[in-house]
Amino acid sequence: MKPGPVRTGTLVAALATALLSMALLGDGIGLNLLIVALPASAGVYIAARAAGRSLRPWTAGWGIGGLALLAVPALRDAGWPTFLALVSALALGSLALHGSRSWLGVFLASLGLFTSVFASLGWGARGVRDRMSGTRGRFGVLFRSAAVAALLLIVFGALFASADAAFADLLGSLTPDVSVGDSPWRIFLGLLGLVGALAAAYTAAAPVRWDGVTVRPGKARGRLEWALPLIVLNLLFAVFLAIQLTVLLGGYDKVMAETDLSYSAYARQGFWQLLWATVLTLGVIALALRWAPRGGARDRTLVRAVLGTLCLLTLVVVASALRRMDLYVDAYGLTRLRISVAAAELWLGVVLVLIMASGVFGPRLLPRAVAASAAVGVLAFGLVSPDGLIAEQNVQRYRNDHSIDIEYLKDLSADAVPALDTLPEPLRSCALQDIQRTLLDSDEPWYAMSWGEKRAREILGDWDPGFRTLDCRGLSSGDNGDERGSGTDDVYDPYDPY
Repeated sequence: MKPGPVRTGTLVAALATALLSMALLGDGIGLNLLIVALPASAGVYIAARAAGRSLRPWTAGWGIGGLALLAVPALRDAGWPTFLALVSALALGSLALHGSRSWLGVFLASLGLFTSVFASLGWGARGVRDRMSGTRGRFGVLFRSAAVAALLLIVFGALFASADAAFADLLGSLTPDVSVGDSPWRIFLGLLGLVGALAAAYTAAAPVRWDGVTVRPGKARGRLEWALPLIVLNLLFAVFLAIQLTVLLGGYDKVMAETDLSYSAYARQGFWQLLWATVLTLGVIALALRWAPRGGARDRTLVRAVLGTLCLLTLVVVASALRRMDLYVDAYGLTRLRISVAAAELWLGVVLVLIMASGVFGPRLLPRAVAASAAVGVLAFGLVSPDGLIAEQNVQRYRNDHSIDIEYLKDLSADAVPALDTLPEPLRSCALQDIQRTLLDSDEPWYAMSWGEKRAREILGDWDPGFRTLDCRGLSSGDNGDERGSGTDDVYDPYDPY
């Protein structure tokens, strides 16, 4: 499918995206990503309308969700939730451009954006050439007006800045700091913004129809051949979960006595196995649906009963895995790895619920529902500030007479400052010294600074830890298991703040 001629609004939006990328993205990542995405989104909308595409609810949802994910870098200083948010925003934007509904379309939609790169450059060049040759006077006026406006801003802005120091500070905080040394990097960012905006608009005007690619279902199996292995698996799950229910309902003492394990060792021993059991079960369900018997109503009832039971039993596995992680965190504290895998396990439970719902209401919406749940999970993960939660949980453990691992906590981002700031000295200074040094060494403009970093700067100010950090190595007696060591039992911190 080839798009029609590019609209003037799309070209203007692409140019605005390029200029904003050049001016804002060279200083870091923050609110600037959202600012750059807005004109690009406007160009996409103009191109889609010109191609006769209407704005449907799912398309609007994908687009709004992608822009919402770009708010995570503006709010959080930590790089790892920001990376997840950026990848998810790209995926949602691709879904908005292509309008995919099938599993194949959901998985491959992001590739369609990259296939449009080269075609979009020629599409945009033809649009510029046509306008320059057909309406030279109008475009000449536009470019001359823009040049004169820019010249007036520069001249009078410089005069007013030299006349008033307050105005100079305001102007300096609002305008990008562009130097000759970083010009090649900024030119590259401008070209990247231009190409990205044109590719997105081209894709909106001529999307790749991944839904048109059909995957033939597998050969239907007989009822006995299909159901017997799954029924045996259900029985195995039931026996395992009968024991797990004892633990979930509070029978820890009996289980610990019989296994000769501590709570933390019991939790560490089984969480990863249960996580993989959940993932493998989803694979089993996918293969079972591919080869399910399709003879009539009785076959559909059999499939729903067997797979519904398996999903329900797997939900109990998810609950058991999360309970084990809760015990593990109580023993050793919260870390980035633990909060990440717990969030992943929780999302797998949501996917199981969606699969069960599709068995009742039909599978038509299942691919998009799974994609939406993943995007909502990534957005929620970024908004709750995982580094802040890690710091809060570990500080609370310290207050409850547990050890604290300062060596681990001091590597967190500025999002952790509010919680770490409540520690007694010299633990506070030891935990915050590296973060404060990073803040003092950086001079990011407002559009590249996250709200988490801004809040940390307000809390710490120009504070200098000084002599309080001389004996930091002897203060950290905690153990963070998977991320810090072998996972020995917790020991009370011998440090006495008084």
